[in-house]
Amino acid sequence: MRPGTTNSLTDVHGIRVGHATRRADGWLTGTTVVRMPDDGAVGGVDVRGGGPGTRETDLLDPRNMVERVHAIVLTGGSAFGLAAADGVMQSLAAEGIGLPVEAAGRQVPVPIVPAAVIFDLGRGGDSNARPDASFGADALAAASDSGVEQGAVGAGAGARAGGLKGGIGSASVVLDDGTTVGCLVVVNAVGSTVAPATGELYAARQGLPDEFAQVPVHPNDPPPQTPAVGTATTLAVVATDATLTKAQCQKLAGIAHDGMARAINPVHTMFDGDTVFAVSTMTREAPDGMGFHALLTAAGDCVTRAVGHAMWHAESEAGMPSYRDHHVASQVE
Repeated sequence: MRPGTTNSLTDVHGIRVGHATRRADGWLTGTTVVRMPDDGAVGGVDVRGGGPGTRETDLLDPRNMVERVHAIVLTGGSAFGLAAADGVMQSLAAEGIGLPVEAAGRQVPVPIVPAAVIFDLGRGGDSNARPDASFGADALAAASDSGVEQGAVGAGAGARAGGLKGGIGSASVVLDDGTTVGCLVVVNAVGSTVAPATGELYAARQGLPDEFAQVPVHPNDPPPQTPAVGTATTLAVVATDATLTKAQCQKLAGIAHDGMARAINPVHTMFDGDTVFAVSTMTREAPDGMGFHALLTAAGDCVTRAVGHAMWHAESEAGMPSYRDHHVASQVE
């Protein structure tokens, strides 16, 4: 196995990612949009945190009718941030993209746009500074297939993890049969991403060869934080070009949570709303049983690695020290 060209979610053909970020003047928040091919991608979801904030997740249940999604929105702003999905829907509809439905004697496109939020209210100083529909529209307009900007951008702008600065991370892998799996995470967890005895990122142990920098680290006590119910959440989108059913996408999302659990401790708490979306762009043939097993395994590892990238790329901000500033020996000493 090897990483894709950009080692990010956009290595999956047809997937584009865009961010909208606002910081300063009381703002520290943003929105990230994962745009699918225009005809959509088969989707699934697995919600495990005790305090989720989501939209259109019931639709992704394999028992329900609609199979394809046209974009996924990950956003700050807590439940208020779900408004960002409105901007994505309006923009896609204006392009004629969506599920075609009959209305008033004509076909109308209804974009299917699931969404999930993190809690970042007030982290820039103003609790009323939160994403609205314009953030979703701007992130969609910025969507590109040339890689994923990582760190404190988009939905990860105000993210925090175990008292350290969190953010956006991404990773990908190409399996031996040519299938690509990629993921994007927003790390905003109550739990820690750092092994307390060593100061090493849990994720560093799961990296591909030479993926994570080999630098001396300190154990250093974590910054204090007092979590409250629903004030965290780690989100992820996992994608593959293999053809999967809706039920298989749901299984893919579930296994991806295992990757989250290898990188964050504790995870899926009552304080978190941890949610994973999984999509299939269906540009390669369906895997057999062993092929699907390999794909699931790769997805879990991708999520673990992406959490590590999020923490490594984030920089200290708004009183939240970065992992590098708090644990890397050359920065601490």
